[in-house]
Amino acid sequence: MRVLAAIIAGVLLATGHVAAQSPNPLTSGARLNYSIIKDFVTRAAAKMPDAQYSFRPTPEIRSFAQLIAHLADANYRLCSVLAGQTPPMDAGIEKSKSQKADLVKALADSFVYCDAQYAAMTDAAGLPEVTFDAGGEGARVPIRMPRLTVLAFHAQHAFEHYGNVVTYMRLKGLVPPSSEPRGR
Repeated sequence: MRVLAAIIAGVLLATGHVAAQSPNPLTSGARLNYSIIKDFVTRAAAKMPDAQYSFRPTPEIRSFAQLIAHLADANYRLCSVLAGQTPPMDAGIEKSKSQKADLVKALADSFVYCDAQYAAMTDAAGLPEVTFDAGGEGARVPIRMPRLTVLAFHAQHAFEHYGNVVTYMRLKGLVPPSSEPRGR
């Protein structure tokens, strides 16, 4: 965990001056958080062996494959709000894909979809409020928040589930991307 904190602190220090000089410092900060979690999740999905995608620590919780699929579904759901599209309750990835190759591609495609929304965002464009359904399965409720806050919510959600991914990887004897030495 210290390595993760050091990496994030280093990135924030290195880019803080740039973000402060940006005409869109809030959006720049959101993009930084997004780039960190996108990198960690993408690398974790690639690193987990095919045979471990069906792993679930207990029968009641998602498998590793379902976690990666859930993240891809959430990318589409949350980023579609920013695109001004009706958000799908579920893009269907978690229900339809379980193989590593399919999920790595689906995750990459979902990040490409989100990349466009992050790239188009500005601090001013982030002010208007939007409504979307938030919450766990079966307990979703409509909430309103500024578009820029949706970016923060999106990254927070991905970091939350990356915590699950880290645990799964550790249980399988793998070092998660956030704990790898720099330069890997």
